[in-house]
Order: sequence, then C-alpha cells, then structure tokens
Amino acid sequence: MAKLINGKEVSAAVKQRVKTETEKIISEKGVTPGLAVIIVGDDPASRVYVNSKKKACAEVGFKSFEYAMPKETKQEELLELVNKLNNDSEVNGILCQLPLPKHINENAVINAISAEKDVDAFHPFNVGKIMIGEFSFLPCTPAGVMELIDSTGTEISGKNCVVIGRSNIVGKPMAMLLLHRSGTVTICHSKTQNLAEICRNADILVAAVGKANFVTADMVKDGAVVIDVGMNRLENGKLCGDVDFENVEKKVSFITPVPGGVGPMTIAMLMQNTLTAAKMQNNI
Repeated sequence: MAKLINGKEVSAAVKQRVKTETEKIISEKGVTPGLAVIIVGDDPASRVYVNSKKKACAEVGFKSFEYAMPKETKQEELLELVNKLNNDSEVNGILCQLPLPKHINENAVINAISAEKDVDAFHPFNVGKIMIGEFSFLPCTPAGVMELIDSTGTEISGKNCVVIGRSNIVGKPMAMLLLHRSGTVTICHSKTQNLAEICRNADILVAAVGKANFVTADMVKDGAVVIDVGMNRLENGKLCGDVDFENVEKKVSFITPVPGGVGPMTIAMLMQNTLTAAKMQNNI
C-alpha cells in the first residue's frame, strides 16, 4: 500500500518558508512583495483560483492587488493595464488568470507581461531560461511536483521518469525539471505508441493528461512514485485525477491524492516565485 504524499502539508511548509523570508525582508529592507492578479470575465473556476491566491498572499504577508475586468474588455485595454503594472514598483508579480475570453489573444498578453514579473513563468524569455537550466522562476505546477517528489526522499538522478502530457504549462517544463536533475525522461502524449509499456518502466510517473482515471494499475511499475496532476469532475460531481487511485495505490510506493496532492502546491510555488521576483527587483 502506497504512502500518500500530502500536498497540504508540503505546501504549508513552503508557505511557512516564504512567510519567514518575507518577514525578514520587510523588517530589514522595508520591501513587501506584491502580487497583481487580473481576471477577465466571470468564469466560476477562475474566480475560485483568484480568491485562493488572494488568501495565500494574506497568509505569507504579501500585498495583493486584484483587477477584475468585464468579459467585454478589449485586448488593448488589457494590454494597457499590464503595461501600467509592469511600471508599478509595488507590484513584483503579475498574473493574468487563464483562460481569457476568446476575442483576446492569450500569447499577446503573456508576452506583454515583463519577464521579471512573470511569476507564472509563461513568458518565452523565462521558458528559454528553463530550457538551458538558468531559470529565475519555474512554472508553479511543475515546481510544486518537484517539491512533492523531494518530500518523499526519492532520488531523481538516474531514474526512469515518464511524463504523460506535453502542455506548455505542465508537461514540457516538467520534463525539463526532471532532466535537470539527471532523470532519464520520456514524454508521452495522445500519439504515443505502446503507452502502457513505457509507463510500466517508470520509476517516477507524472500524469498530466486531463482524462479521469486514465492511468490504470496495469500501467504502473511496482514501487513507482506516482504524481497525479489531473483534476477532473465525474458525472456524480466528485473530483478525481488522471490516475485510477484506488487500484494504483495498492502497487506503488508513493502517490498523490486528488484533491489534496498537487493542487495546493501550485499556489504555494506562486508565492515562492513572487518572493523571488521581489528580491530580484530590489537587489536583495
């Protein structure tokens, strides 16, 4: 029976670390990190995320700025706001909650955010730095996954690591982070042949495919570490991940639950990135 990797506990430790360091830079340097979150429209899931980010800022002692814009907001207006925040010294991190309404070009908005304040690490400049291993910020979800793996005491170097999913937000950066730690990495996706066979060789398996219970017990190796990034809602309204938890749990050494695994880590790592940004911008 697997040991559960408790994302709530690990994320609480990260937030405590950020809080302690924040108190230090406030008292010694008079610098309070500030995070600006932009939300366009009234998507209920986005609103939940924005509220949790606000709450996390309060927990760690950051200033938090929210800009709620109507769904009809023009792209030019949004870019104008981003430009204003780029030039605001109280704002160290800027996050534009995705998805944006269809008439707004997401890439144009991501590219407009100053790379120094891009605490989501989506800007091409930051993506490039992740590729060469000289990053200042990491995308929050993959960074959180690395913290979870480390919390188990698992050595990544030399291990077979399989990432299912190739999105720019999770799959690709996840593979790079494992590679930077000397993992032997395979990225799988919808066109991968012999997927089950590849997964069965994984010492560390990260599922980020967005399909409920996609990873079944016959796809995992005995004793593997399984990280489930998926968040899917079943017809009965229950949340579940990409991994068939009930059956996979019996075979592996460590596994993340859904909810309560990767989810809490994403916001904790956002706080870490915002603190890093504040320190960089103030030469601390």
